[in-house]
Amino acid sequence: MSVFAVPIGVDFPEALVAGLVERMADQPPEAMARVQLYLNSGRMLRRVREVFLSEGARYLPHLRLVSDLGQDPLAGLPLAVSGLRRKLELAQLVEQLTRAIPAFEAGSSHIQLAESLSSLIAEMQSEGVHPDDLETIEMSENYAEHWRRSLEFIKIVARYFEGDAGLDAEARQRLVVEEIARSWAHTPPEDPVIVAGSTGSRGATAAFMRAVCGLEDGMVVLPGFDRDMTDLAWNSLFSGKFPIEDHPQYRFRGLLDSLGLTPGDVRDWTGAVPNAAARNKLVSLALRPAPVTDQWRIEGRDLGDLRQACAGLSLIEARDPRHEALSIALRMREGLETGRSVALITPDRLLARRVTAALDRWGIIPDDSAGQPLQLTAPGRLLRHVADLRGAALTIADLLVLLKHPLCATGAGSDARGQHLRLTRDLELALRRDGPAFPSAESLSVWAAKKPEDRATWSSWVAEMIQGFETPEKQPLLASIETHLDLTERLAAGPGGSAEVSELWREEGGREALRLMSELRREAGYGGEMTPFAYAELVKLQLQGGMARSGRSAHPRVAIWGTLEARASNADLIICGGLNEGSWPEAPAPDPWLNRQMRLEVGLLLPERQIGLSAHDFQQAMGAGEVVLSRARRDAEAETIPSRWLNRITNLLQGLPEQGGDVALAEMRTRGTHWLSLADQLETPQITLAPAPRPSPRPPRAHRPKNISVTAVQTLIRDPYAIYAKRILKLFPLDPMRPAPDPLLRGKILHEIVETFTKTRPESETIEAARERLLSITDTVLERDVAWPSTRRIWRARIARIAGRFCEDEATRLTEGTPTVIEEKVTVPLQNVDFSVTAKPDRIDLLSDGQARIFDYKSGGLPSEAEIIAFNKQMLLEAAMVERGAFADIGVRRVAGMTYVRLGGGGESPDVKGVSKDRTETPDEAWARLAGLVARYQSQTQGYTARRAMQKTADRSDYDLLARFGEWDTTDEPEPEDLT
Repeated sequence: MSVFAVPIGVDFPEALVAGLVERMADQPPEAMARVQLYLNSGRMLRRVREVFLSEGARYLPHLRLVSDLGQDPLAGLPLAVSGLRRKLELAQLVEQLTRAIPAFEAGSSHIQLAESLSSLIAEMQSEGVHPDDLETIEMSENYAEHWRRSLEFIKIVARYFEGDAGLDAEARQRLVVEEIARSWAHTPPEDPVIVAGSTGSRGATAAFMRAVCGLEDGMVVLPGFDRDMTDLAWNSLFSGKFPIEDHPQYRFRGLLDSLGLTPGDVRDWTGAVPNAAARNKLVSLALRPAPVTDQWRIEGRDLGDLRQACAGLSLIEARDPRHEALSIALRMREGLETGRSVALITPDRLLARRVTAALDRWGIIPDDSAGQPLQLTAPGRLLRHVADLRGAALTIADLLVLLKHPLCATGAGSDARGQHLRLTRDLELALRRDGPAFPSAESLSVWAAKKPEDRATWSSWVAEMIQGFETPEKQPLLASIETHLDLTERLAAGPGGSAEVSELWREEGGREALRLMSELRREAGYGGEMTPFAYAELVKLQLQGGMARSGRSAHPRVAIWGTLEARASNADLIICGGLNEGSWPEAPAPDPWLNRQMRLEVGLLLPERQIGLSAHDFQQAMGAGEVVLSRARRDAEAETIPSRWLNRITNLLQGLPEQGGDVALAEMRTRGTHWLSLADQLETPQITLAPAPRPSPRPPRAHRPKNISVTAVQTLIRDPYAIYAKRILKLFPLDPMRPAPDPLLRGKILHEIVETFTKTRPESETIEAARERLLSITDTVLERDVAWPSTRRIWRARIARIAGRFCEDEATRLTEGTPTVIEEKVTVPLQNVDFSVTAKPDRIDLLSDGQARIFDYKSGGLPSEAEIIAFNKQMLLEAAMVERGAFADIGVRRVAGMTYVRLGGGGESPDVKGVSKDRTETPDEAWARLAGLVARYQSQTQGYTARRAMQKTADRSDYDLLARFGEWDTTDEPEPEDLT
């Protein structure tokens, strides 16, 4: 048998070509063209072709991918059915399971479960495991009921293993391999057949490699074979209850065992020498299986001077992912400037995007092998947005996400797109100011009526879009797809535009999105009916399988690769980024169908298999001439855990001080710290700005306000800067993008309910009738003005809780007086000052003795007497205005009392006395104090100080950002500034 290997640290494609050329040297030139060379990946195939072409004019072998075997048109084997079709079929079965057993894998959608079940079936077919083999699993009493149910369900999918069910890609791959093996047994090929670059990690691939080894001219060339592993280490891979599948050399041991070979039987493909043989020994020892790590100290003595082994290693331990990305980018830039080729190897796509963004500041475009995930491209985002929003009422934010998307309204030219953006901005301001929270065709019609000549056509188009998002609770998959694509194309076309002219399906991302959506439409007949939520999950899953390559020209000497491409790497400088647990290696995906013991019994792969493959990729990357190991000590959520492989290497180095391991590790960190410090310098602002002082602007008297409402007096006392910003600068806080049922809306609604209740009171009414009328008014107002069903219920319950007490107190109030002033706005001038005060009291009753009583409805907490005297002057000032005859309906009246009516809590109605333990204040005194306060602010020397006397340090103002609060604090003295 001919099993060869290329050691770690040798350029595999170059060594492969060199060895093949050497073996064919005594053959005629055309003999090379008859060689069948099967490779493991598309990148490996391209690299091998490039190396052949660099050797000069010659015949090339027949280059193929192992994964393409399943597409061979063998007689008697139908083509494989689409993987998407199989997932759609399985989704219907899983939906029935989750409906029958709601607790089964709670939190996962049936689309996600169908995806994992599809992966399990593919693995069973690749490994040659039939559902009948599941009968051999012994269900221990210790197994949870979940595993019993999942096993019974898996047996239902046995029909997908039958011939009349259609072949999956994995099943056809294995059948093709078996047919090829049978064919070769009778008629072996006359020319060499070589499998190179594969580890045999999948059952069908391993079976093909075994078939090739059985040929007289068949050869298998293994990548990254560890020649430093001892027999004890090799044997320990299968020594325990579970095989150690997370070891980088595990797959080789399994393949060799199936061939009846030992690691010593594997021959070198060429005589190529590794780049860093001493480092290879260090890494091999560090990654030894757990049963033999006790050999570290014994075998560690043979490693020699570890400073030499680690001479080409650097260790970057950044404080956060941004810091890590910038340090990597700087290291890559330095490599380019010194004439070397550089490659970042990482499975962390977010880190890859961060590094790409950092390189962009110097105009460096890396060759990213993965490209951009389709779901993050403009077409992918628009398709996801539309799918997510179908079947739900569009909020203001949802609508603006669609209208502001860069592909929206691109089907009628740039002028139409500019007009669209202008109208979108106008609509946004209107909606954020006046609502409604859920825009409708009616609200758009009202908005368009203000400028019909400009807005009518466009608003009609938007209204049609909004109505298009209404969808049945459940409908056939094909109908969902058609509606989804129609909505997306109409959004891209814009009013009067064309989807064909729009930018939706252009560029690489658009073409790939159209291909995937067309595939989904083609297989829709197998998907049954779906809810909008399930359909959105399906669209996300479908788009996740697509990538879009950038159209920009990449730098020829800088690349970003996934971990698999470490086998085909040829860069001078390799950077292994994202070396944290959960990133590299990635955590194994949980299997909701079979646990580890069940997998082992039936002959399936353990979850650690993927970790072992990643470990092998890491081990090969470590064999490069110069390597940078990089990780972030913290991510967005918490402290991170170093990758298990990085941990092993650092622990081994620290444990071998006699060989200089601790010094070598310190030097690695020093080399990494250099790039971290450069990143800090790059991020340090070149211009330092002094903190802003606490503002106290003094605008000209002519520009100062001439009136104030009684409710704003509190703001003038506590935060005068807010009055300056709002009344003088005319700056108003933007309403939220996503309106919520906040306290402001609650107060408005409750006030309207009580106002309506008071104004519509009949001549005579029982307390029970009053209560029923109050609740009826509540239902009407809530239904009309509150868009959130859950909020309507909560607020109705709030009114219902106090309705009885409120109606009883109201009956008592009506025996004492008559409501005469309700929500009436009046203005009263101050004496000796060019200034007026405005008030709009909730209610003023004229009592039977000729006096007046003021009522103020409170939807929140009630202010204390001390707060009323200090700054909450509304009731005292309204009383002063009543006594000055401000209200025509009652004239000049003495105020007998002031009462708060709480529309919440227990519905209590306490009187306001204006008396605290420290002070007493009458309405006349409050009026005089207001006049003095206003007089001070009419003086040019008085500034509008920011946060002059906030009640609590934690209180926030709408204008804190404008005042640059945080650069100063409330202990700083204000710095007045005269304005012109």
